[in-house]
Amino acid sequence: MRNNNQIKILQLGKFYPIRGGVEKVMYDLMLGLSEEKVYCDMLCASTEDYPAGIININPYAKLIVEATKVKFAATMLAPSLIFKLRKIAKDYDIIHIHHPDPMASLALFLSGYKGKVVLHWHSDILKQKTLLKLYKPLQSWLIKRADIIVGTTPVYVKESPFLDKVQGKIDYIPIGVEPLVTDEGKVDKLKEKYKNKHIVFSLGRLVEYKGYEYLIKAAQYLDENYQIIIGGKGPLMESLTNLIAELGIQDRVTLLGFVEDEDISSYFEACDMFCLSSIWKTEAFAIVQIEAMSCGKPIVCAHIPASGVSWVNQNEVSGLVVEAENEVMLANAIKRISIDANLQQKLSEGSKKRYEECFTRKKMTERCLDVYRDVLK
Repeated sequence: MRNNNQIKILQLGKFYPIRGGVEKVMYDLMLGLSEEKVYCDMLCASTEDYPAGIININPYAKLIVEATKVKFAATMLAPSLIFKLRKIAKDYDIIHIHHPDPMASLALFLSGYKGKVVLHWHSDILKQKTLLKLYKPLQSWLIKRADIIVGTTPVYVKESPFLDKVQGKIDYIPIGVEPLVTDEGKVDKLKEKYKNKHIVFSLGRLVEYKGYEYLIKAAQYLDENYQIIIGGKGPLMESLTNLIAELGIQDRVTLLGFVEDEDISSYFEACDMFCLSSIWKTEAFAIVQIEAMSCGKPIVCAHIPASGVSWVNQNEVSGLVVEAENEVMLANAIKRISIDANLQQKLSEGSKKRYEECFTRKKMTERCLDVYRDVLK
């Protein structure tokens, strides 16, 4: 096999600017690989009317953005992505395609590309039944076409009903992130604002699968010494605000709405623990968990069958794992960590250690390079 700096990789799929977990993984892989002097570009569609064009990241990486023209069946269509990939595909030894993304899959199908394909299976298509019906033949082709299929955890790819017949070419690359950098002044202000309170932080879109109603209901079983802070916006903002009012727990639960990127790390650092209340397999990994771990915070999460969430947060090691859709058990786990100083310290140290051993960007990059070497043997 050629040396690392002779390989050329293309990360294919999703959007720019980066808003979701899949495109964050793509972008971070491009950065991590290019910093190791591996040529790695990223081809994606625009979002939020971002202009099409090429952004030179460094001598080993460029970001190619194609214009999104229309939205159909819950997916964004960028026809120029097809023509761009047909033009440049032959320049790459490996196309690393990120699923689910019907547009990227169609572009690869029509590209005429003959080289190696790594399929990164971030999640099954669960909710968009119409999209899945239309996309299924292409998805089946992609699964067959891939030389290797990688998940973000061993659990998810093993349990996916779409991958049960291809377990012989399954592997996994845990997501990795750079440790969060915090502003001590902002952290001190938050700690002062919620002085003498156990701060429980959560972050994500206010959508049904995040299970925020259960975290909010858990506050009924916590006294005034607790403060639950939920960052993020979404379609459930009004109904969750109403739920807080109905339960009369405005003093214990705060919905922050949208949080600026530069402020997020301060909440992670100021909190006593992070809570992921997600209830559906749509939550396949939860990058927010490893961001909290990079700050050494204990995690409370729910066990979601066939999801990798409770593989990321190991019960009694980096945090506590409870039954999903159960506000009493969430409250009990939060209380248990806050009351038991020895447990809190043990989980805090375990959380930081698990992050450093499994979930740094460098670890993700190294693991990805191992996969590329295997594919090119």
